[in-house]
Amino acid sequence: MSRKTVVCVVGTRPEAIKMAPVVLALRSQGYFNVKILATGQHSTMLDQALGHFKLTADVNLHIMKERQSLDHITSTVLTGAGEYYDIEKPAAVLVHGDTTTTFAAALAGFYRKIPVGHVEAGLRSNNMYLPYPEEMNRVLTDRITAWAFAPTDLAKENLLREGTPEDSILVTGNTVIDALYYTVKSTSKPLCPELERLPEDSPFLLVTAHRRESWGKPLEDICSALTMLLDAHPELWMVIPMHRNPSVRETMRKYLEDRKNVILCDPLDYPDFVWAMNASRFILSDSGGVQEEASAIKKPVLILRDVTERPEAVEKGSGVIVGVDKEMIYSNAIKLLENKDHLRQIENKCRFQPFGDGTASLKIAEALKDYFENDHK
Repeated sequence: MSRKTVVCVVGTRPEAIKMAPVVLALRSQGYFNVKILATGQHSTMLDQALGHFKLTADVNLHIMKERQSLDHITSTVLTGAGEYYDIEKPAAVLVHGDTTTTFAAALAGFYRKIPVGHVEAGLRSNNMYLPYPEEMNRVLTDRITAWAFAPTDLAKENLLREGTPEDSILVTGNTVIDALYYTVKSTSKPLCPELERLPEDSPFLLVTAHRRESWGKPLEDICSALTMLLDAHPELWMVIPMHRNPSVRETMRKYLEDRKNVILCDPLDYPDFVWAMNASRFILSDSGGVQEEASAIKKPVLILRDVTERPEAVEKGSGVIVGVDKEMIYSNAIKLLENKDHLRQIENKCRFQPFGDGTASLKIAEALKDYFENDHK
C-alpha cells in the first residue's frame, strides 16, 4: 500500500524548530511520506534551523522580501501553498503556531478540503492586537483545522470554550521542549565567533525583542532600559541577537552599538541560542517560545510584553511580565541581579513543567497514524 503524504509547513525559524521533531517522529514511523514545505517568511534562519535537525525543505517558496507587508506574506503563501498541495495531493497538512504562514497555509488546505492539523493550538492572549497579528492568526487557524494539538490543558480549555469539538483536541505538550532536549544533548559550547568575546566569568543577559507591536517607541524604551542596566552594573554583559527586520536593527544599533559590553549579532543558530539561554544570568524577551524554553531549563525570563498567550509561564514557570515600560523593565531586572533570594524564588517555580516532557511529537505522530489506520484507510 502506498504511503499517505503529509505536508509539514514552516515559514519562520521558530516554526522550523518546533516542527522539526514532528517531522522526525512521523518519518521514524515509516507510515507516511513526509514533505516539508518552507515558505521562506524567514529565509536563511529557517534553513539553518532545519539543518540542525538534519532536515531540508522539499520546496521553498522564497517569499521573503525586505520590509514585507502582511498582505504580501498572506497572499503569496496562500497561492504558493495551494499550488504545492495541488501537486502533492496530501492526505493531511500540518501547520504550527501563530504566524501568517500558519494561517495562510491552513486556509489553502481548507479551500481544498484537506484536513489540517494545528500544532500548538489553543493559545490565547484574548487581545486580537497583542501579539499582532499572531493572536488573530492563531484564532483563525484553530477555526479551520481538523486536529487541534494543544500544548497544555489551559489551551484545551480555550478551544472547548470556543466550541471546538473535544474529540478533535489532543493535549500533547509543546514540541519546542522536544527540540530543546534534542539540542541540549548535542550542544556543549557555542560555535558563533562573536560569543567568544564574552569574558569567561562575567555575568551576561540574553535579550531578544522583535515583535511588530514593539516597533518604534516601545522598542526604544526597551533599549533605554538596557542602557540603564549597563550603567548600573558596568560588569554586566548582554548578548542581543538582532532580528533581521531593519526597523528592529536600526533602533537597537542607535542605543547599543557603542556599548563595549554589548554583543549585537545576527540571529544565533539554534544550538548557540540554547547555549546562551543556559549560560545567561537570566533572559529578557518578547518571544513566545523562549517563555516555554526558559521554564524547561529553569531560567528566569522577563517578558517584554503586556500580555502573554502562555500564562502558564507566569503562573507555574519562570516568567515575569514587565511590559515595555523602561522603569518596569529596569526595576525587575535590578531585583534579579541584586536580590539572590528573589532569583531563587523564580527558579524554584520551574520545578513545575507546564509545557510537556519532550514527547509531544511522538503523540502527534501516533494520533495521525491511528486516524488513518482506523478511520480513513
